[in-house]
Amino acid sequence: MNLDDILRTELLSLEQASLRRTLRATDGLPEGMLNFAANDYLGLSHHPALIEAARQATAQCGTGAGASRLVTGTDSAVLALEEELAAWKEKEAALVFSSGYAAALGTIPAVVGKDDTVVLDKLAHASLIDAARLSGAMVRTFPHNQVTKLEALLQKLSAAPDRGRILIVTESIFSMDGDAAPLPELVGLKDRYGAWLMVDEAHATGLYGATGAGLLAELGLSSRVEIVMGTLSKALGSVGGYIAGSCALIDWLTNRARSFIYSTALPPGVIAASRAAVKVARGPEGAALRTRLRENISHFHADLPIIWKSKTLSSSAIQPLICGEATAALQLAATLREKGFLIPAIRYPTVPRNAARLRVTLSAAHLAKNIDALIEALRLDTLTPNPNHST
Repeated sequence: MNLDDILRTELLSLEQASLRRTLRATDGLPEGMLNFAANDYLGLSHHPALIEAARQATAQCGTGAGASRLVTGTDSAVLALEEELAAWKEKEAALVFSSGYAAALGTIPAVVGKDDTVVLDKLAHASLIDAARLSGAMVRTFPHNQVTKLEALLQKLSAAPDRGRILIVTESIFSMDGDAAPLPELVGLKDRYGAWLMVDEAHATGLYGATGAGLLAELGLSSRVEIVMGTLSKALGSVGGYIAGSCALIDWLTNRARSFIYSTALPPGVIAASRAAVKVARGPEGAALRTRLRENISHFHADLPIIWKSKTLSSSAIQPLICGEATAALQLAATLREKGFLIPAIRYPTVPRNAARLRVTLSAAHLAKNIDALIEALRLDTLTPNPNHST
C-alpha cells in the first residue's frame, strides 16, 4: 500500500472518531461573529500602540530578520526586549525564541539528558511533553496538581543511585482547564529534594501580579524558580516565546538550545510590537485591562446557566465547558458558530478522552453585552450536554 492510501485510511479513522481536524479559511471573523476562542486576553493584538510600533519598525528595518541571531547579529531592539522581560520577570536575563513551542523544545533538552529525569504534570502542554521526550531523559508524570503523588515520586527518584538531575515541569495556569498549579508546594518540594523547577507562564503573563508579570510574581516566588517560560503571543498580543532565568542559564541556551541557534530571528515588527505590549501591560493601562478582565470573568460566572456551573469553571480567563464525547463538543461548537460565536471544540489528544469541551476564553476586550449574548446562547436547549457523557 502506498503512502497516500495509508494516510487516507488513517484520516478516515480520525473522521469516524470525530477527531479529524481541518484548516478553515476565515480572512477575519465574519461580521457580527464574536470571538471567544483567542488567547488575546488583554485585547492587545489590536492595540494602536502595538500596531504603530510594528508599522514603524517594519518601514525602517524591513519585514524579516534575514537569518539567525548568531549568524547576522542581534538588533539592539531584541536585546532591549530581553532586558525588559528579565526585569519584569525578576530574573537576571531572558532569551527570545520564535515561539513558545520553540522555547520549550530548545530549553529542556539543553539542561537535561539521558542520565536525568523530567517530571511533568500529567496535563502539561504538548510542547513541554515533546521537549522532555526529545531530551532523552527518563520521563515521569504525576497526576494533575497532586503534590502528594509528586512527593512520592521524588522520594523514589532521590533514593536511586546515580539519579542524575531532576527537572520538574508545570504550567502556572493550565491552558485547557484554566486552573492554577500549586506553585508554593512545588517550590517547596523541588527545594527539599534538590530538583529544579521549570514553570510555563504562557497563560499567566500579563494577567497576574501588580504589574502583570505572572502568577509567580503574584505569589512572590519568582526568585525561587530556576526556569521561567512564557509567550509573547497570548496576553501580549504578539508572536514569540521566551525563557527567563540566570545569566548562566541564558548563556548556556544561547550555545545549546537548537531551536534558538538554528531558527531565523523574529521580524523587527514583531519585536517592536512585543516591546510596546510589555510597556502597556506593566503600566496603568495594563492594570485597568486586568481589572476589566476580572470583571468579565465574574460576570460570566454569575449568570452562566446552572447546567454549566455544575462543571468545573476556573478563576482564570480560560473557562472549560465539559461536554464529554468529541461528537457532542463538535455539535455544540457548530451550533454556537451558527449563532455568531467562535468557540472551539477541544478534543483528544489535546485533552483526555471523554473530556472534550468548549474552551471559552474571556478577554478585557469583551463588552458586557457580548458576554450576555453568549450566556443567553448557552441557555438554549440545543446546547444542553448529554448528562450521560463522562467528564
